[in-house]
Amino acid sequence: MSQDVARQVVRNRRPVRLFALLVGIVFITAGIAGFIPGLTTGYGDLAFVGPESQARLFGVFAVSILHNLVHLLFGVLGIAAFRHGMFARGYLLLGGGFYLLLSVYGVGIAENSAANFLPLNNADDWLHLGLGAGMIALGVLGTAIERLRGTYPAPPGVSDAVG
Repeated sequence: MSQDVARQVVRNRRPVRLFALLVGIVFITAGIAGFIPGLTTGYGDLAFVGPESQARLFGVFAVSILHNLVHLLFGVLGIAAFRHGMFARGYLLLGGGFYLLLSVYGVGIAENSAANFLPLNNADDWLHLGLGAGMIALGVLGTAIERLRGTYPAPPGVSDAVG
């Protein structure tokens, strides 16, 4: 019986899972904040897509309804990755790669072009670069910690799902 409890503790203390949860919470918070007048300036100009959305989260980051929904989706994926630990590492690494590509995409397009469908501005580009690098770093760091602890890959007989 105590061995089962020990496995439960090991399973729930995996850093990569906790990192995925924290990143997911950050994304959900940002997605919700993008819909709150006061936190989002120009809220009346919030469009579904495109550069015509003049809304700015904290007066700085260009947002649209689609942009906020993408943040909410990434937040839900982070929480799901926490609940099903085998996805946590992939969420951090692949999600980080997505945000790095989004940063490069944002730099490569004009702010007023139809290709700027999310919309993105210079502040978003830097934020997405930091998010992407941070997510990848957390995925690598979490894996390194787990290897040092001997918990990656998971010990035999230890399920990676919370339940």
